Amino acid sequence: MKIVVIDFEDKYAPDFKRLNIEWLDKYELTEPADISMLENYQPEILATGGAIFLAKSGDEIVGSAALIQESPGEFELAKMAVTASFQGKGISKLLIEKCLAAAKQLGAKKVFLVSNRKLATALSLYEKYGFAHVPVTSSHYATADVMMELLM
Repeated sequence: MKIVVIDFEDKYAPDFKRLNIEWLDKYELTEPADISMLENYQPEILATGGAIFLAKSGDEIVGSAALIQESPGEFELAKMAVTASFQGKGISKLLIEKCLAAAKQLGAKKVFLVSNRKLATALSLYEKYGFAHVPVTSSHYATADVMMELLM
């Protein structure tokens, strides 16, 4: 099973939405802000200087991650998902590494993320990449009870 991380193209929009709704629904975290971002990825992620990356196995899109530029030099790592049948195969690591490399290229000074305590496996992975817990100061997600940041 060879996994490649590719740049997002509009034709993959349904996959991007499917992957994220899958895990959000599983943990009962889906909210209007998620739906808006998944359906309006062009103005909310790409047009603001962000990027979306997808993990592909053969012809199947099995994972996603996004970088959203919040302000010059500050990016949010968001919409990270790996479909259930492909979890535990290192795909999240590939996606995080691609996002962090892209953030560096884009001049990031800080990458942050918001999450939920229910996602213990993801939080542990973020910690391994050097993300540190900080107080949740603001978030567009009502369910966000964890905030982490990585200074570049």
